[in-house]
Amino acid sequence: MSKQTKPLSIIYNQNSGFHANQKEDGYEEILHIFSAHDFEIQSFEISEFGNFANFMSHVLARHQQLDNHGVVVVAGGDGTLNAVAQYLMGTSIPMGILPLGTFNYVARVLDIPLQLKQAAEVIVQGLIRETHVASINNHIYLNNASLGLYPLFIKKREIYNQRFGRFPVHAYTSGLDVLIRDRKELKLQIEVDTIYYPVKTPLIFFGNNQLQLADLNLKIAKQAALGKVAGVVVAKSDKLSLFKMLWQLIRGNLEHTPDVYSFAADEVKIHANSKKLTVAVDGELKELYPPLCIKVHKHALKIMVPNVSSSF
Repeated sequence: MSKQTKPLSIIYNQNSGFHANQKEDGYEEILHIFSAHDFEIQSFEISEFGNFANFMSHVLARHQQLDNHGVVVVAGGDGTLNAVAQYLMGTSIPMGILPLGTFNYVARVLDIPLQLKQAAEVIVQGLIRETHVASINNHIYLNNASLGLYPLFIKKREIYNQRFGRFPVHAYTSGLDVLIRDRKELKLQIEVDTIYYPVKTPLIFFGNNQLQLADLNLKIAKQAALGKVAGVVVAKSDKLSLFKMLWQLIRGNLEHTPDVYSFAADEVKIHANSKKLTVAVDGELKELYPPLCIKVHKHALKIMVPNVSSSF
C-alpha cells in the first residue's frame, strides 16, 4: 500500500441507494472524511461477486495483512450488516456502519447516528465496542430469528415493497394480510436449558437487539443485553387471539397480550418432526433442519460506536 496504512473497505448493496447519482455529493463527502483520517479506501458492491464467501475472504485478507487492520464499513440495512458480520465475528477487524435500512435497529441500539456524515465521523473517531451475536444453527442474527407466522409476514412484506415501495407500514399491513389468509400452527418441543416443553404455536420469536425488544415493552430486553437467548412464544392460534396479538404488537405492548409468553435462557433447542423449518433470520428466509440450536456468542463482534454509547 501507499503512505496510507489503514485499509477501509466499503461494502454496500446497490438496492440501498448508496453511491446513487442523487447522493453523489454526500458520497464524496463521506470519502473525504475517511481520506482525511489516512484510510486507504476500496468500495465493493455485493451483487458484483457471485460467491460471497470468496469475496469476504478477499476483503479479510486485505485487512489482515497489516498491523493496523483498519475498518470494514457496511453501507446498508440490517440484512447487509448480518451478511458481513458473519465473517467478521471472532476477528480483530471492527465493523463500521453507514445505516441505510428501513428500521436500522443495529445502528440505533448502538447510538450510531442515522445521518451518514455523522455515522462516518463515528467510524473514524469512535470507539470499538464488542457486541453480542446470536445464532440459530449456523446462521447469526443481530436482531431476530423467528418461526411460524413471522416468515410469512416477511414474504408478504416483500410483495408489498415490490408493488408500492419500501415503507415501515408494510410490516403491519403484511401482518394483517397473513392473519386473514395464512394462519398455521407448529407442533414443536422447545428445550430451554435442557428442560422440554411441548408447544403448539403459530409464532416463536427470538430477539438479540434489546432496543427492538424494548420497543415491544418486553422485559426480556434486559436479558438480551446481558447475552441471554431471549424468546417469545404465542400459545394460541385462533384468529381472534392473533388479531389481539397483532394489535398489541403495533401498539408496542406485546408483553401484556394474553397467551404470549417470554423467556430467557443460556441455550434453546427446537425439536420438530418436520424435515425442514422455515426461519426468518434478520428478515432473510432460511430453510433449516431441526433440531434448531439457538445461542448467544458474547462479545463476538467489534463495531465502531460513538464515544458515549449504550451497551449492546
